[in-house]
Amino acid sequence: MKNIFKINPIIKLNILASIGAFACIFCLAYLNSYDPSIVWLIPPFGATMVLVMAVHESPLAQPKNIIFGHVLSALSGVIIFALMGSSPLSLGIAVGLAVFVMASFNIIHPPAGANPIIAILGGKGIAFVVMPVAIGAIFIVIFAMFYNRIIGRNYP
Repeated sequence: MKNIFKINPIIKLNILASIGAFACIFCLAYLNSYDPSIVWLIPPFGATMVLVMAVHESPLAQPKNIIFGHVLSALSGVIIFALMGSSPLSLGIAVGLAVFVMASFNIIHPPAGANPIIAILGGKGIAFVVMPVAIGAIFIVIFAMFYNRIIGRNYP
């Protein structure tokens, strides 16, 4: 008789990846709710979790891509907002600049492409680049390093 309680190894890894994504976003959301004046969580971090937990070996999920991709993309949005304000043109230029910068420095991280839109639509200044973007990205990378090691995977 086949053991019905044996879990397929791929399903097991997917469950562990899901638990890791839940735990990291829960931590950021908890910090976000603890003091509403400090923003810890932005939507692109959800997409970053998909990469660090489900495809952790992808070049797009590597620490330098996550941290510098998020930071430089957010900076692109902040700079374009400071120069041009909020308009369809500024949004397009900011995202185009973010893609150019990430591609030029070989730090492509697709979720970070949303940061310029957040920066411009939210009228964000340079503080946005530091918190939540840089600190949040560093938090995710450190979390992913520990969690992936705990479940027996090498990351980075």
